[in-house]
Amino acid sequence: MQKTSAWPLALSCIGLIMYASLYPFSDWRDQNVAPWAFLVAPWPRYWTGFDVGANILGYVPAGFFLALTACRTGRGRNAVLGATLVCLLLSMCMETVQIYLPARVPSNLDFGLNVLGGWLGALSATWLERLGALARWGRIRARWFVAEARGALVLLALWPVALLFPLAVPLGLGQVIERTLSMLEAVFENTPFQQWLPVRGGDAQWLLPPVEFFCVALGLVIPCLLGFCIVRAWGRRAVLALGTAGIGIAMTSLSAALTYGPQHAWEWVHPPVLAGLVSGLVLSLVLVKIPHRAGAALALLAMGMYLTLLNQAPADPYFTQTLQTWEQGRFIRFHGLVQWLGWVWPYAVAVYLLQHVWQAGGKN
Repeated sequence: MQKTSAWPLALSCIGLIMYASLYPFSDWRDQNVAPWAFLVAPWPRYWTGFDVGANILGYVPAGFFLALTACRTGRGRNAVLGATLVCLLLSMCMETVQIYLPARVPSNLDFGLNVLGGWLGALSATWLERLGALARWGRIRARWFVAEARGALVLLALWPVALLFPLAVPLGLGQVIERTLSMLEAVFENTPFQQWLPVRGGDAQWLLPPVEFFCVALGLVIPCLLGFCIVRAWGRRAVLALGTAGIGIAMTSLSAALTYGPQHAWEWVHPPVLAGLVSGLVLSLVLVKIPHRAGAALALLAMGMYLTLLNQAPADPYFTQTLQTWEQGRFIRFHGLVQWLGWVWPYAVAVYLLQHVWQAGGKN
């Protein structure tokens, strides 16, 4: 059976759907309504074009990757039917469970649109398969990437999504120290363990421009080096570096537009950030010929410096308040799940790089 990165991506999509459907995971109660009542309820009186599009698009990736998994593992005959049924059961479960969440309103319209989105995603995957696009992608992948590239490809695919949540420093993922300490202080408040916690200064200052410059540069270099671990030829590595820089800039601007409004999409670009982006891209291009194992080791070193510098920056107190008033931003970020992805992504990359260095060392 052929290994494919479509399966972990499908599981990620399903996890995102479950999180977005059941958020905020609190105030559960029996509202004396039958779990299947939404199926026979009247058509919702109030809905918007955004609601329709969001419910369809939310299930398209799940249907696509489920059908793609079937096609890539030799089960393509029933790929559309199987993927659509999975999306149907998933939507049915989510709408049913929402009966017990007063903050959520299940509806037959949402259910139908979700199934439609899963069907469209599955249909597009099989359509691309029949056109030969997936086979062509398989040949491109074989030319571009090493055989065991699934883990890095999934991490690289998640990197742009993690950038959707507004960050204190552009490309600054993994800023967890301040939030972790705040959580521990709340947990151990009025206990003997409270005095063991480190004390952070109450007047935390924004990063100095040189430190911000290094954070931005390393934030671009690290995903490039991650890609270099699985890309074969140095010319293709250069293309990957250019594409990574373009995607990073685009997603950061999209995040700013969603958070502060489209007119503020480029306000995050100021001299230290621009210099960091240019320097990070130049350094990545200089390193395109680095060996796989050396690139992974260098990425680990860069990750340590990056997280150490980045976690000196204070969290922006305006992020949460702004997100509460920007509905589209809340949906696209899956009600805060993207923030968790931004916190976890660098550490998942560090684990992958350690494994890569270890395995490469074992082969030598």
